Amino acid sequence: MVSTCLNSACKIERSRYNIFVILTFVIWSRGGAMRISCMQESLAKGLAIVGRAVATRSTLPILSNIMLASDNGRLKLSATNLEIGINCWIGAKVDQEGAITLPSRILADLVNSLPPERIDLQLVVRTNTLNLKCGRLEANIKGNDAQEFPLILVPDDEKPFLLTASVLHQMIDQVAFAAATDESRPVLTGVLADIGAESLTLAAADGYRLSVRKETVAGVERETSVVIPAKALQELRRVNIADDATVSMLVSKNRNQVFFHLDDVD
Repeated sequence: MVSTCLNSACKIERSRYNIFVILTFVIWSRGGAMRISCMQESLAKGLAIVGRAVATRSTLPILSNIMLASDNGRLKLSATNLEIGINCWIGAKVDQEGAITLPSRILADLVNSLPPERIDLQLVVRTNTLNLKCGRLEANIKGNDAQEFPLILVPDDEKPFLLTASVLHQMIDQVAFAAATDESRPVLTGVLADIGAESLTLAAADGYRLSVRKETVAGVERETSVVIPAKALQELRRVNIADDATVSMLVSKNRNQVFFHLDDVD
């Protein structure tokens, strides 16, 4: 699910973060050195998807990293710039649980240069170094502790509504372009999403032009409205999924986050 943080959501709650640190320390310290195997093509595709959310300019170096973690027998990739957060899962063989964050550009460039074969990943916990082996090639990448990485939380107590990817793509293409690029009026850089009982309306304006698109949807349990950054919707549009795929959309109760769920991508 692609989550977009709005307004105060960009500030991580300290109490929640502290709980996360304690829990993950217990789990990962017991797991020891992570050992995971996956295919080069799958890892490269996953890195390309989450790489869209990596921060390019940030005072927090950890936001330039991608987190790799074992998750229910799969490899989970996560990235966030505190405005957009993306999780992606790829098939993998998990021999030992664990997690690490690695510099996005270094990791992506390395994986893209590898042959289309199996990649074996092994974490050296003491030095936070990930060892990669693929065919005759071997490399080591220095990373950071996964406990420092911000949480990308997805609520599981609310029911999303559904729409097809083709419809969502059309709505974004027809509306997001009209949003302002001038940061002096932040609200105009976003797209208004108005969720009615049986409809979803997207609207954007920059002071000179206005674009509105309305679509019928089903399964809406709570009517609400929220302003989504246009850049976030445009990044969502760039995720490569089939037009007939189903996308679920959910707005948090406090209206500061929007979640989109696609196949193997949050």
